[in-house]
Amino acid sequence: MNNKENKNIPPLGVRGLEIMDTTLRDGEQTSGVSFSAAEKLALAQMLLTEVKVDRIEIASARVSAGELEAVQQVTHWARENGFWDKVEVLTFVDGGASVQWMLDAGAKVMNLLTKGSLNHLTHQLRKTPEQHFAEIAHEISLAISHGMLVNVYLEDWSNGMRHSPEYVFQFLEFLSTQPLQRILLPDTLGVLTHWETHRFINEIVERFPNQHFDFHGHNDYDLGVANVMEAVRAGAHGLHLTVNGMGERAGNAPLASTIAVLKDFMPDVKTNVAEDSLYTVSKIVETFSGLRIPANKPVVGDNVFTQTAGIHADGDKKNNLYFSALMPERFGRKRVYALGKTSGKANIENNLRELGIKLSDEDIKAVTQRVIELGDLKEVVTKEDLPYIISDVLDTKAIDSKVEVLNYVLTHSKDLKPSATLRVRIVDEYFEENAQGDGQYDAFMNALRKIYKQKKMTLPQLTDYEVRIPTGGKSDALCETIITWNWEQKEFKTRGLDSDQTVSAIKATQKMLNLM
Repeated sequence: MNNKENKNIPPLGVRGLEIMDTTLRDGEQTSGVSFSAAEKLALAQMLLTEVKVDRIEIASARVSAGELEAVQQVTHWARENGFWDKVEVLTFVDGGASVQWMLDAGAKVMNLLTKGSLNHLTHQLRKTPEQHFAEIAHEISLAISHGMLVNVYLEDWSNGMRHSPEYVFQFLEFLSTQPLQRILLPDTLGVLTHWETHRFINEIVERFPNQHFDFHGHNDYDLGVANVMEAVRAGAHGLHLTVNGMGERAGNAPLASTIAVLKDFMPDVKTNVAEDSLYTVSKIVETFSGLRIPANKPVVGDNVFTQTAGIHADGDKKNNLYFSALMPERFGRKRVYALGKTSGKANIENNLRELGIKLSDEDIKAVTQRVIELGDLKEVVTKEDLPYIISDVLDTKAIDSKVEVLNYVLTHSKDLKPSATLRVRIVDEYFEENAQGDGQYDAFMNALRKIYKQKKMTLPQLTDYEVRIPTGGKSDALCETIITWNWEQKEFKTRGLDSDQTVSAIKATQKMLNLM
C-alpha cells in the first residue's frame, strides 16, 4: 500500500506537528470573557473530537470553585472517552498546592509555570536559579508520584533569550535532567519578531535535539502567525493557538489562520486539525465568549470570502481569475458576491443565478444601476434585498411617469405637529404646497391633497399600509412599503423601496399618482 492509497499516511519527509488549543485557559484571559462549566465542556469536546487538535489547555489551577467544577466535568468526560492525557491544566510552583488541586479536579497533565527570564526570577520571585530549580524538581517529583504527566512553561522566555540567554540555557540544561513530556516556550508579552523567533528556537532545538519544544505566541505586534510560522521552520515540535486569536491584550496566535498558513506554505509539516470545522468552532466561541469576530478577520470573518468589486466577479466568472488556494469550501463556507456601489453586472448575475432568477440584459442593467444608487446610501445591499430591488425596478419601468415628486422637506419636532413641504410636477405643470399631519407621511399626503385640489381632482383612499424588510435582512436593510388604494370602486397596490421607510412610502405614492 502506498501513500496515494492511504491519505492518512504522510509522504516521506513530512513531520507531524502538535497543535495545542488554549482557548479555554489563555483565551479566557481575554478581558470580559468567562466560560461556564457547560460551555467549557462543550468546547473541549468539539476541539478534541471535531476540530481534532492534539491537546487542549482548559484552566489554571486554584482560580475558583467554578473553575474546579469545570475541570472536573471536562476531565471526567475525557477519561471516559480516551482523551484524558490530552487535557492540560496550568499549575504553579507552590509547594504542592497545585498538585492537590489537580488531584481534586481529576486532571492528569500539568503545565508547570516557571520563570524563563532572569529578570522575572530576580525581581518577582527574588530567588537564585538554584533555588528555583530545586523547587521545580520537587513539584515535578510530587506530580509524577501521583501518576501525572508534566510539561514546563518558561514564562517570559522571549525576553530571557534577549537579555539573559545564559540563564535560559542553564535552565534548559536542568530541565533536560527531569522526567518531562514537553518544554513550552512562550513569547509572554508578544515582543518577538519573526527572525528572532526563528533564531532563538533554532538554537535551542539544535542544542537539545532530544527534547520536545512547543512555541506559544502572542499577537501584540500582529506578528502572531508570522512567528508561529518561523517557529515551525526553526524546528518547533508543537504550537499553542486559540480560536479567533483570543487571549490577553492583543490575543494569541489564531488557530484558523495558522492552520491555513501551514497547509498552504509549509508542505513539510502535517497537523491533524480538520480545516472544515474551523469556521463552526469559531462561531460557537464567538457566541459563548460574547466577543464579536471582526468582519475582515482572515478565514473566519464574515467578509473574507466576499467579492464586492464588479471586476473581481467578472474575473471569477471568466476563468476564476481572483481565486486563490484560500478557497472558502475548505472551511465549510461559500464565496459571496456582495452588492453595493462598486458592483458590476457580473456581481448581479452571480446573485441572480443563486436565486434562480433570469433577466434580460436591459433589465440587468437597470437593476445594476439601482443597486449602485442604493450602495451610495447603504453600505452593502444583501442578496436577500435583490428580489425587492428587481420588483421595484421592473414595476417603475412599466409605469409612464407623468407625475413626479420633485422635492420635499419633512420635519418632526417634539410637541409640534410634523410638517411637509413638497414640489410636484404633473405633466408640464409645477406645484408647491405645505401641510401638517399626524406623522411625516400624513403631512406629505395632506400637502399632496392641496395640490390635487387645485387640479380639481381627488386622491384614492388609502386602505392598507404594510412595511417589511427582506427576509434575513439586518437593521440597515432595505425597506419596502406596500400601500393598498381604493379608487372608483377598484382596489390596487403600489410598492416603494428605499433604505428609509417614509421615502419608500413616498415612492409608492408616486407610482399611485401615475397609475390614476
